[in-house]
Amino acid sequence: MVFDARSTGGSPSRRDTTRPAAGRPPRSGTPGTDSDRPAGTDMQDLVEAELVEVSGDAPVTLRLDGKVALVTGAGSPDGIGYATARRLRDLGARVAIVSTTRRIHERATELGVTGFVADLTDEAEVGALADAISDQLGDVEVLVNNAGLASRASPEVLRPVAQLTYDEWKAEIDRNLSTAFLCSRAFVGSMAEQGWGRIVNLSATAGPVNALPTEAAYAAAKAGVVGLTRALAMELVADGVNVNCVAPGTIYTAASTVTEIKQGLGTPIGRPGTPDEVAAAVTFLCSPAASYITGQMLVVDGGNSVREAQFR
Repeated sequence: MVFDARSTGGSPSRRDTTRPAAGRPPRSGTPGTDSDRPAGTDMQDLVEAELVEVSGDAPVTLRLDGKVALVTGAGSPDGIGYATARRLRDLGARVAIVSTTRRIHERATELGVTGFVADLTDEAEVGALADAISDQLGDVEVLVNNAGLASRASPEVLRPVAQLTYDEWKAEIDRNLSTAFLCSRAFVGSMAEQGWGRIVNLSATAGPVNALPTEAAYAAAKAGVVGLTRALAMELVADGVNVNCVAPGTIYTAASTVTEIKQGLGTPIGRPGTPDEVAAAVTFLCSPAASYITGQMLVVDGGNSVREAQFR
């Protein structure tokens, strides 16, 4: 079935995004304090009981059999979103992918997944997308907010702050940060109600780790993604929903410039990364195996952010 959020005419979503998640209420006090502990209960017994409740006898697994996963920004066959969708599919998830153009249906056919068209900077279109995925596949349990990375069709705005227009600033913030906010808000309620979920946001080393001249808007947005990740992780921790982000460095994609490729050759590993290497980190954080990881940023940059100076 072909879905285009624009064909809905901007009709409001059936979901009420202003309502808080209906998950378990947060625990009062710090876990393990006297206020939480029944009289006469040994601390070790409480910990062991909690571990049994969480894990039972189930082994740690990477499998996502039957889980519904959405990957945004997967229109390029050479991009991180496409590689992530392929890995999630191989782990058994029922995958939906979305981008702003109808080429997403070509990618969906190649992968054997379901494709959707929507502008994720538009609140109404995100709501319509959430309804369509729920109708066709069920409630989303794994969300990868990859939309926002620059492409040849939608290049990054490179201009010093003094020359940057307000519209250019807003466009970068909307594309790289607002998309993650709107998509997360659309799906966290159902994740919390089910008591299980994974959200992985794509940040970047630019912003949270370092910065380059002329990239202020992009860097600010990607740093904002980390802040959103950490805040959302704390909001959802009592509901069984883990939220993390991955920050790639120089990754070789179809959109890579000659300058970016040269930067990749200068990393300690000596080459740029690949979309599949980033996707491997993303899908691990999506898996049940990452059950004790939340609110974290995983840097995937070939060691570049660790090196203090360029060796010769």
